[in-house]
Amino acid sequence: MLLELLDLIIGIAFGFFHKGQEDYRGLLKNSAIIGIVASIAFTLVSMFLLPATVSTVAGLFGVFSIIVMIILYVLIFIVGAFIGDKLETLLKK
Repeated sequence: MLLELLDLIIGIAFGFFHKGQEDYRGLLKNSAIIGIVASIAFTLVSMFLLPATVSTVAGLFGVFSIIVMIILYVLIFIVGAFIGDKLETLLKK
């Protein structure tokens, strides 16, 4: 739960500090690329530092569950980036 929250906070910070407003295609592309890198890092951290929570899921479904975890981290990061962009537009007005 803490890694997902950290991923969301990093996504919000990325969206807030991303140059340009209302460029949703560019924001989506950049946040997806950075989200993939961050999600792989968070998945590895959760596998090695929190093995009790992940090992039961990974043991049941194997690589499929790891791919699903990566996709979920990417989606959380993208949502955070869009939230950060909206916060930037609200605070700049």
